[in-house]
Amino acid sequence: MDGHGDGELPRRVRRRLLLRAVLRSAGVAACLLTGYFTLPMDGDFTTVTLLALTVGLLMLCVIVAWQARAITRANYPRMRAIEALVMSVMLFLLLFATAYHLMAAEDPGAFSEPLTRADALYFTVTVFATVGFGDIVPRTQLSRMVTTTQMIGGLILVGLVAKVFLEAVQRGLRRRGDDAGGEG
Repeated sequence: MDGHGDGELPRRVRRRLLLRAVLRSAGVAACLLTGYFTLPMDGDFTTVTLLALTVGLLMLCVIVAWQARAITRANYPRMRAIEALVMSVMLFLLLFATAYHLMAAEDPGAFSEPLTRADALYFTVTVFATVGFGDIVPRTQLSRMVTTTQMIGGLILVGLVAKVFLEAVQRGLRRRGDDAGGEG
């Protein structure tokens, strides 16, 4: 197996690696969702919450940089990139879902209807996917600004982070090719 690019592996091995990456990604998503739905969120949306959202987004940037580095060093960079992308997107979505849930709890008029955790996650995903059904609408200046921040952040996440991870995959594949060439 060593010295082969992902595409050069036998089909059975590739399927096993893909299944492992999908299962790990699903496990990470399940753990993050479990935390989102079970951790206490009783507080109001305050300046501290806004600061925590900002710090969370900065931490996401650090995680993306760390993930890119891990992808370049991985034995199977493509599989590692799948896992990194799932984790990055989940963290992004859950940061905003938490913010929306706390915002709606503090100010019932912040959105067109009260937001449970599930509703906040649903709203976050519709904004991220640019679907915007219109069933939940931000109504206050703060909720509109946070939603706008999510829209811009989502575009950055899709464009920039995907580019960073794809470049990391290419570097990882080149590194593996160099390593394989030196072993012969």
